[in-house]
Formats: sequence, C-alpha cells, structure tokens
Amino acid sequence: LAAPYPAAAVVQVPAAAAAGEQQQQQQQQLARWESRADGGLELHTQHHVRQVTWHARGDYFASVAPAGATQSVLVHQLSRHSTQNPFRKNRGRVQRVAFHPLKPFFFVATQNAVRIYNLAKQALAKKLLGGSGVVSCMALHPSGDHVIVGSEDKRLAWYDLDLSTSPYKALRYHAYAVRGAAFHSTYPLFASSSDDGTAHVFHGRVYADLMTNPLIVPVKILRGHKVVDSVGVLDCCFHPTQPWLFTAGADGDVLLFSN
Repeated sequence: LAAPYPAAAVVQVPAAAAAGEQQQQQQQQLARWESRADGGLELHTQHHVRQVTWHARGDYFASVAPAGATQSVLVHQLSRHSTQNPFRKNRGRVQRVAFHPLKPFFFVATQNAVRIYNLAKQALAKKLLGGSGVVSCMALHPSGDHVIVGSEDKRLAWYDLDLSTSPYKALRYHAYAVRGAAFHSTYPLFASSSDDGTAHVFHGRVYADLMTNPLIVPVKILRGHKVVDSVGVLDCCFHPTQPWLFTAGADGDVLLFSN
C-alpha cells in the first residue's frame, strides 16, 4: 500500500499485490476505473460497496464490501486511478474501516474486533477487544487517540488507545442495535444512531493531560425517523464546521438537525 506520508513514501502491507504485470492484472480484477463525459470518474468493483472513507489528504480512499471475503477492503488512489487489496487473508466479515487522521495507521473493524495496522512497519499494531455483540460501526476522534465502536448489543464503547485495548467506557442509551457513530471534527461532540429510530448526541471532551480521563455527557436525543421492518437510523454524520448532524434512516429520509 502506497502510504501518503513524507516519512514513508511507499509502504507495502504484507499481503499487498505483486509488482509488474501481475499487479496490473490484479488491479483490473479488483476494480475498473472509467472516465465520465462530465469529467467525473466511475469506479466499478466486483462486490456491493457498503462504506467509503477518505484519507485526510484526499488522494487515497478505502471501500468496504462485506461480501467480498478477501477482497472486502480495497484501497484506491485517485491521482493514479489505481486499486490495491491490502489483505489476502480473511479475518472476519469487515464492517467498517478508517484512516488515522495524522499517523500511518489503518483501522479495520470486523464483527468481533477492531484491528489497527501500522502501515509504516507493515504489521498489526493493536487489537481492540470487543464485547459480546456484533460490531456494527466505528468512528475515530480527530486526534486519532480515541475510538468509538457501536454494536448490535445496544452498546457504544469508547476506547482510549493510550490507555487500554478494552473499552474505557460503555454507553448503553439505545433500546436496540447501534448502527452509526460519528465524531465532530472541531466541536467536542459525538453521536450514535440506532434501530430504535433515534440519534443520541453527546458532549465528549478530550484533555491534553493524559492523566485526565475524557469527559462524556449525554446532550440530546433526536427523533424524526420511522422504524421500517425493525430497522431505524442507519447512519449519522456531522457537518465539518457547523454543529449540525445528518442522519439517514431505513424510511428513505435524510434529516438535518441543526442547533
């Protein structure tokens, strides 16, 4: 995997694609890039994509296709129109992935754990231990030192990566499975969404002093979606600069909650 970091211009994940013609053939099998008449691009993969996430620098993005088995996680480079498969081994059904905002780390959430890979060292750096529920969503704090992980056992777990591989705090405010989680990029806010048809907003302040624990306070419960076939709010996302929350529900609506 070619990592976008000055200190490591090219970093290769242990199970990266082979070089030369073999790599080109594999890239064609993994995904097909096509130019559009309007100047855009289309990227065709072999499996249905469930999640897309961008690296902070904007050239790399990753896609997740849970049914893709060993091709469930693909990393794409926009400037080169290239696609790579960083993992050959299937370590479980992948739910979400995320790039660390500052360091060469890549987070992969499967149904029972979150693995953190160090791209510079080409190795597994840490494995976060989950609870009894199936992991459904994941979000990284802008500092990169904290992670929230939602699961189908109604729980939202907060991990302090400098403290432990076990949750620092488990939040149980939803009545049904947690489907989405998000941090705000500038405000000390995070949110979760659930099959109970609600989204919960929390105040989550992180301190520079490592001896001071994060402050987590529930702020508001947002309602507006209808539950369809026992499925409620599928995901949530904050506006990058405003204290606004977008939610997407199984009822086909995307709602904006503002201050």
